[in-house]
Amino acid sequence: MPNIQTPTCSLTAEVDGQTPTSWSGILAQFADANIYQTWAYGAVRWGPRNLSHLVLRRDGQVLAAAQLRIARLPLIPAGVAYLRWGPMGQIAGKALDPTLATETVAALRQEYVKRRGLALQVIPCAFSGSDRAAVFRSAFGRSGLRPESCLGSYRTIVVDLRPAAEALRKRFDQKWRNQLNRAEKNGLVLEVSDGLEAYREFVRLYEAMWERKRFDTSVDVHEFARIQELLSGPARMQTFLARSNGQPVGALVFSLMGDTAIYLLGATNERARELKAAYFLQWQAMLWLRERGACWYDLGGIDPGANPGGYHFKSGLGGNEVTQLPSHAVSGGALSGAVIHGVAWLRHRRTPPSAAVLAPR
Repeated sequence: MPNIQTPTCSLTAEVDGQTPTSWSGILAQFADANIYQTWAYGAVRWGPRNLSHLVLRRDGQVLAAAQLRIARLPLIPAGVAYLRWGPMGQIAGKALDPTLATETVAALRQEYVKRRGLALQVIPCAFSGSDRAAVFRSAFGRSGLRPESCLGSYRTIVVDLRPAAEALRKRFDQKWRNQLNRAEKNGLVLEVSDGLEAYREFVRLYEAMWERKRFDTSVDVHEFARIQELLSGPARMQTFLARSNGQPVGALVFSLMGDTAIYLLGATNERARELKAAYFLQWQAMLWLRERGACWYDLGGIDPGANPGGYHFKSGLGGNEVTQLPSHAVSGGALSGAVIHGVAWLRHRRTPPSAAVLAPR
């Protein structure tokens, strides 16, 4: 679709016309950018032809942006514009502007609901109870988007990385800190890389772990490899490997974009339990992230019922348990409304835990 420019009050809305390079440049300007809004993630998960991009500018300056998946039903004039972990509207170094958030949601409805006749479904990057969530609740309400109660919201633990390293360590549960102390005496060697070979080492650990544990998972680590191949520069995922006598015993993979890191994947072998490698890796990741200016570390999801071990491990890191603001949606007509309710029901039935939740410790 060609680039379309539509005035929205004092803003100009640009629809489509982006390239992977131009979109990467736009994401780099936002503190609330995340891997789920990257071209690479969208292209691998949904196909590049199914992506749409909306950018709001004022006097040529980018102020807000969103990448959406367009899903249309064959032979039926209905479909859904699906926005995951967006829109982005917090320019690095600035606070989120409530007026801008309202205008952004209005622009999304104007383009995808009113102009295209689609249903619009948004899963915002905001946690209930936060100031950011209040801003988006208000913005959604003003444009007629309503929360979808049938969806199970993402639960996670977020660690505030802004205190000094010593203060962060003191926040750990005493038993967690004891395990870290033991890990640091075991001669583990850290290797950090955003290269594909390091990620492939993680994959080998993960596949061996799955063969050993046979846990239920819908995680496709090879899909993340294809995403990594397309990511560039600072947006590339980081792989942390713990080695003992030169051999990898544990690994974690995370994404750092904007001011927040997200723990995506983890794997350990049998030797790692004895060496306490998981404790060593998480602590080293936190130190690395602090040095690079990250403010928050999302531990990648929790499910106390399905994975109590993973929940217990993450709870020891001294973060806060939070729940993502639920999906909000508005339909573009009766058919699109039926489609979005059907999609919501299926997602609720099929939504898997995050990869990080599934990785046994």
